[in-house]
Amino acid sequence: MVVTILQVGIHVPIYLCEQLVIDQQASIPWDQITPVPLVDTVTGGAVQEATEVRACWTTEAWHIQFRCKDLYAISHYEHRDDPLYEQDVVEVFIDMSGEGWRYIEIEVSPSNVIFDAWVERTEGGTVRADTSWNMERLVTRVVPVEYGRIYELRLPWEEFAPAPVAGTEWRVNFYRIDEQPDGTREYQAWGPTGEVNFHIPAHFGRMQFVI
Repeated sequence: MVVTILQVGIHVPIYLCEQLVIDQQASIPWDQITPVPLVDTVTGGAVQEATEVRACWTTEAWHIQFRCKDLYAISHYEHRDDPLYEQDVVEVFIDMSGEGWRYIEIEVSPSNVIFDAWVERTEGGTVRADTSWNMERLVTRVVPVEYGRIYELRLPWEEFAPAPVAGTEWRVNFYRIDEQPDGTREYQAWGPTGEVNFHIPAHFGRMQFVI
């Protein structure tokens, strides 16, 4: 379920992230999970190539899926923690404390290259990413489909957080950078930030874990 609230003049989206009780080896039934669309991060309006994000959790991990319409993609980077954000990429920001000063950033490229870091943000808005940290058991895959690509992420709780209980809430945002053949770039977000800058925690959505 998805709702939106007004927070000090900011529309903050809310996602009710449901627990699945399934065998650890079973596939996630993604078509049964509520999607949210990404919008233009500056205007909040429609985007050229649509993106849907779904999320759920199990006792072992948090699961996220991006479904991206994508007729053109550029992704030359090959190594972990390369600057994937300079080309096509999907991104997840995770602020478990909700305070906006320290959060996890995970990116996945169309070639399934990973960027993962802890980000620290100052009161002046400066950000510093500590890429020496790796989520070692993070599992990602990128599946080409007729309309574009599907990205799937499995984040094991043991790597970064205690497993949630009903009522646990994080501040989270989902993003996508989509480059076109002419070199123009579209910046998409679940919670639009009002500018070409994803590092604005006040606009992160509310991820509420439910059973």
